[in-house]
Amino acid sequence: MNDTDVSKQIQQMVRFIRQEAEEKANEICVSAEEEFQIEKLQLVEAEKQKVRQEYERKTKQVEVRKKIEYSMQLNASRIKVLQAQDDVVSGMKESARKALLKISGEKNNYKKILRGLIVQSLLRLKEPSLLLRCREMDVSLVKSVVEDAKKEYAEKAKVRAPNVTIDNVYLPPPPNDADPHRASCSGGVVLASDDGKIVCENTLDARLDVVFRQKLPEIRKQLFSKMAA
Repeated sequence: MNDTDVSKQIQQMVRFIRQEAEEKANEICVSAEEEFQIEKLQLVEAEKQKVRQEYERKTKQVEVRKKIEYSMQLNASRIKVLQAQDDVVSGMKESARKALLKISGEKNNYKKILRGLIVQSLLRLKEPSLLLRCREMDVSLVKSVVEDAKKEYAEKAKVRAPNVTIDNVYLPPPPNDADPHRASCSGGVVLASDDGKIVCENTLDARLDVVFRQKLPEIRKQLFSKMAA
């Protein structure tokens, strides 16, 4: 083999090696490009996922804030409604309390009421000796009915008439608009056992409180049932 043939073979080998190298380089480039694209897609998808998660988190925060704000507004509205209802009920009770003053102003009718209140108190206490307290302005009326009240009680309870002493300490006077915070009494009586351990408060104000407390559910139903519907 002469030098020319050797040179040709060497050149062929060089071309072959170069071709393989180029093909290998192309393969590496293609593979690298594929890996790059895959990694890029993974990174992009990961960032998208982060963005979606952050969006969902902020959306949930907004929804929670909306629910909290709605709940607070709803509670505030309910409190206002309840306060308005209480004001209406309190106004009714105050009107009824003012109407009590008219009762004590009607002398004949008030005498019957006083007698009935005394009899009722005696029946509740069932004590042989009692102390009766009334308003100073009612002393003469109480004295005029107490004996009849004692007899009526004795007949109903089938016992001896009790000893009833009218106290020289009096219940407060009627309410006065000029001094609304002053202690007051619209009428009626308070009876107690001699030792003071048993007390029956049978004033008009106390009776109003009892009736109002008992009837309050019915009053609210009558006033506010349509509103609730």
